[in-house]
Amino acid sequence: MSKKAAGSGAFWDASGIPKARNVLTVKVLNRTNGKFPDSKVYWSFNGQTHSIAEQPFLDMPANSAGRMYFHLGSPDAALNDFVEFTVGADQFNGNTTRVDAFVLKLAMRLHSSSGADLTVGEDQATFAESRAATFRRFRDAVPAEFDHLAEGTTRILSPGGDPQFRAGGKYAGYFPGDIATSDIFGCAGSLSGKPDKCAQLNRNSTSTSPSAFYQKSPANYYAKFWHDNAIGHKAYGFAYDDVAAQSTYISHTDPEYLLVAVGY
Repeated sequence: MSKKAAGSGAFWDASGIPKARNVLTVKVLNRTNGKFPDSKVYWSFNGQTHSIAEQPFLDMPANSAGRMYFHLGSPDAALNDFVEFTVGADQFNGNTTRVDAFVLKLAMRLHSSSGADLTVGEDQATFAESRAATFRRFRDAVPAEFDHLAEGTTRILSPGGDPQFRAGGKYAGYFPGDIATSDIFGCAGSLSGKPDKCAQLNRNSTSTSPSAFYQKSPANYYAKFWHDNAIGHKAYGFAYDDVAAQSTYISHTDPEYLLVAVGY
């Protein structure tokens, strides 16, 4: 393990990580602020399911288009979310995502054998606050059309998957013009395969400067909220959020370990 690894008292606790026999070692961190003990924080991948009290580590093999799921409370709890990745023989490519919804606070740090650290996901201030506070801040930050996306404190649904923004829904005309609101949020229909155009419409900006994004209405204020509360302001708030390198995609050769912080 690298000498640069964080100590056991840090948010990014890299202590005790065994050397990978496959490509890299994944360590899952309980960052639920005491709401769930390690025995109630579960991870699931490729047919394996464990609490982190039982097994906090996964020796990650090479795989194509994989997902690692996290559950709070029980192995099949509705409180679940995921990170996604493609792992080569000597390469990690992956990201956190809010394209469909927010359920759990997630962040990950990729460490390579060269000493490089790449970190994405919700920021530590968001992890530190209560779940109720996060949901309350979302409702306070977005226009009224987006308030209903926060379903109690269960989840925050992406507008791309919400019926109210589809044909016949209350906010189907949120984006005026010839392109359907649901196609803009979902980068679908005539915008499928057109990342630049879809990103411009969601951000309401033709600029490639993030400071110019989401400054005018209508825009995807769901995505804006996750950018505003993310490490380095990087988030996957809609399908083509990687335009102008604004997504949580990280990639590195010689991966040594991946830390995944799971919050409530």
